[in-house]
Amino acid sequence: MDNEIVTRERVRRMTRIGLAVLLAGLGLWIAGAFVPALVWAVVITVAIDPLRQRVVQRWPGDRARTWLAAIGTTALALLVVIPLILGIAEAAREAHDVATWVTLAQTQGLPVPDWVSHLPFGSHVLSNWWQENLSTPERATLQWQHFRGAEWVARTRLIGSNVLHRAVIFGFTLLTLFFLLRDRDAILTQCRHASDRMLGPPGERVALLAALSIRGTIDGLVLVGIGEGVVMAVVYLALGVPHALLLGALTAVAAMIPFGAALMFAVAALLLLAKSSVAGAIAVVVIGLVVVGIADHFIRPILIGGATRLPFLWVLIGILGGVEAFGLLGLFVGPATMAVLIMLWRDFVGETHVETTAI
Repeated sequence: MDNEIVTRERVRRMTRIGLAVLLAGLGLWIAGAFVPALVWAVVITVAIDPLRQRVVQRWPGDRARTWLAAIGTTALALLVVIPLILGIAEAAREAHDVATWVTLAQTQGLPVPDWVSHLPFGSHVLSNWWQENLSTPERATLQWQHFRGAEWVARTRLIGSNVLHRAVIFGFTLLTLFFLLRDRDAILTQCRHASDRMLGPPGERVALLAALSIRGTIDGLVLVGIGEGVVMAVVYLALGVPHALLLGALTAVAAMIPFGAALMFAVAALLLLAKSSVAGAIAVVVIGLVVVGIADHFIRPILIGGATRLPFLWVLIGILGGVEAFGLLGLFVGPATMAVLIMLWRDFVGETHVETTAI
């Protein structure tokens, strides 16, 4: 009789587990397209949680938390939307100059610019290519037709659909962020209960370490990237790079991705070469590489790995591997995952774990 009861209980437990796994898989399949929005909202909430806690302590109450959540969500939306609007407006202004340049190329052709002959290397190859493809109206028109073909139209449509998809994801991120900021305490209590039931005491340590890693990553990537953008904006202004402030803002965004700022240095150098400033082009690349070298090899490893004792190699693997696997979201998911894995390894080999306090 006892064996029969035990067997029935085991069957029921296995049935519950199977049903739970099935429902969880079905839920992930249904909400799969919006998982990035949920993860982004969680990352942002963890990052700004210390600030939120200080504000809530000053203005307690459910109504105040609702207003603070709304203000925080609106502030984030403006922080993203305003630079995009400014960039689109600048691009629209530049589109007129581009259209004029294309018209000139199709009617008169474009002679080889003077700055090509001043290039330290590759000037002969570039000069020959320019003469073969852009020097006469017929050849310039032929090159322009390549950009107006069906393949280019298809790519433009693909870009438009991607932009629309990301706009929807951004909207759901803001919506999720509002509820996370408003109901933070209740959600955190539920997560702690679930962690205790599934993992026991190590579960809370995993969450705490992941939170520390996310904050360290934001300090190391976002804040340092903004610092690089400010420094390079000053350099662009000093060297006479066109649209220095806009290019500085783009450099700040690109600098959040390892080695991404080098692309913006190349753009700045090309803009200076177009003005026949070879020395300025060389200077912007050299100064940019020095700034990136200091940031990537000294400042970022301390900020990202300092709180969790995560070695720089694993910081770099987490960032680059995370970007490869999850895109921009991997910048934060990757280092957090590596930090948790290193913590579990240290526990396994008997090292003293990193002391963490609270989220």
